[in-house]
Amino acid sequence: MRTINAYAATEAGSKLTAFQYELPAIGNEEIDIKVSYCGMCHSDLSMINNDWGMSQFPLVPGHEIVGEVAAIGKDVKGLQVGDKVGMGWNSAACMHCNQCLDGKQHLCGDSQATIVGRHGGFADYVRGHWSWVIPLPKDLDMAKAGPLFCGGITVFSPIVLSGVQPTDKVGVIGVGGLGHMAIKFLKAWGCEVTAFSSNPNKTAEILKMGAHQVVDSSNPDALQGIAGSLDFILNTTNVTLDWNSYLTTLAPQGKLHTVGAVLEPMSIPAFSLIMGEKSVGGSPTGSIGLTKKMLEFCVRHNIYPTVEEFNLADVNAAIAHLEAGKARFRIVLKV
Repeated sequence: MRTINAYAATEAGSKLTAFQYELPAIGNEEIDIKVSYCGMCHSDLSMINNDWGMSQFPLVPGHEIVGEVAAIGKDVKGLQVGDKVGMGWNSAACMHCNQCLDGKQHLCGDSQATIVGRHGGFADYVRGHWSWVIPLPKDLDMAKAGPLFCGGITVFSPIVLSGVQPTDKVGVIGVGGLGHMAIKFLKAWGCEVTAFSSNPNKTAEILKMGAHQVVDSSNPDALQGIAGSLDFILNTTNVTLDWNSYLTTLAPQGKLHTVGAVLEPMSIPAFSLIMGEKSVGGSPTGSIGLTKKMLEFCVRHNIYPTVEEFNLADVNAAIAHLEAGKARFRIVLKV
């Protein structure tokens, strides 16, 4: 048994309060992580508010975890006590279905999310299956690495899935916690990057992080001015937009890919796709193997999210900061 000290929401929309719970004896294939840092994702807010209708209370959020292996089950592979590791949205998968055997463990029908039906990383310890507890490259900065395990892989995976080429012209809709990481990845990938933003005050900052140009997404003429020029657009926002306007900016056979959890149906005119052989897709996070590749890519190109650090005890102030739209650009809690 292990006593966990955490912060939990007791009901939908409540502030987080100190919370203790007991973990049973560790399973044969499980690992306990002593949490050093945990990123705060907008998905944590959605779970706290039960926006997706699947939250169970009390709820300990936190699924962008980095720390140190504190205990291992007898059948754990490839990890030892003391190893520096990370864990993201997923904390377990069956490891025997077709998706798992094909290296797509994040699509496993029996996968377990770190904060769905179990407690997450706003705590001193968290538990997961060894397969999803990923060793950190030795040169990775732990204080900034947490958001890579959800936000980072969420925007890195579509680059690979969509076959984005270094010569491509690409767009990123929304320059927040996800979008700013997408810009950094795509710049290092070799692409010409257009950022869509409705906030002119961000322009200098967006250019500094790697975008080649910033287009005012609230101006129809600005969108029309780049019609037919982009090979790939990644949407990172979770709000309804004029999707057809963005489809017009795509070149023939261009792709619009969303990772933003837009709750309303997306209105996509069929002929906007048919006439240019364009496509629309989406994806969640990413596989174990691709997450490892992303971490190596980050070390090679010195890519990190831009973070603001709060102590775990100040979690409610951090949440208020994020809800107010003031985060620049990801929040990390130091445990």
